[in-house]
Amino acid sequence: MSKTVEFFFDLGSPTAYLAYTQLPRICAETGSQLTYQPMLLGGIFKTTGNASPISIPAKGRYMLHDLARFARRYEVELEFNPHFPINTLLLMRAVTGVQMHLPERFVEFIDCLFRALWVEQRNLNDAVVITQVLERAGFDPQQVLDLSNDEEVKARLKDNTDLALKRGVFGAPSMFVGDELFFGQDRLDFVREALERH
Repeated sequence: MSKTVEFFFDLGSPTAYLAYTQLPRICAETGSQLTYQPMLLGGIFKTTGNASPISIPAKGRYMLHDLARFARRYEVELEFNPHFPINTLLLMRAVTGVQMHLPERFVEFIDCLFRALWVEQRNLNDAVVITQVLERAGFDPQQVLDLSNDEEVKARLKDNTDLALKRGVFGAPSMFVGDELFFGQDRLDFVREALERH
């Protein structure tokens, strides 16, 4: 059986963005596969009683500094989005729809959205801005909107979120190697160790 990392994520999490920038390299270096599992972080928070660290002022201030530290360590761009927190329901339905129906463009799709949110600081709750971001990346905004409104796509995202909850997920990013859960982009060294053991 091949080694796999299951990456449960929501675009609205800056730490999920940081993990996203590192996981492909970790998987390549350990001969592992990366499986993307879109989920709705708002649903996770609501069910578990968890909340964004930014909701606690002292923790939020610390988190901003810590994100910058990790971005420097990973040598990636990160600019905290002034429109945070972002309602990602439509976005994560779009992600799920593209994964289901345009899998060959899936990574390209999430890349353009992650960068729009966490590098370019775009407001992806604004339909005009989303249209601009998608058109610039060569996607058809109407096709993406149609996928977001597809009942099968909505059900898949709900199922993914329910699966995450059943497996003990309480936030993003959450990664599984086998049945072992690793929470947070600051635990990627443990993910690597788990892959090297398997």
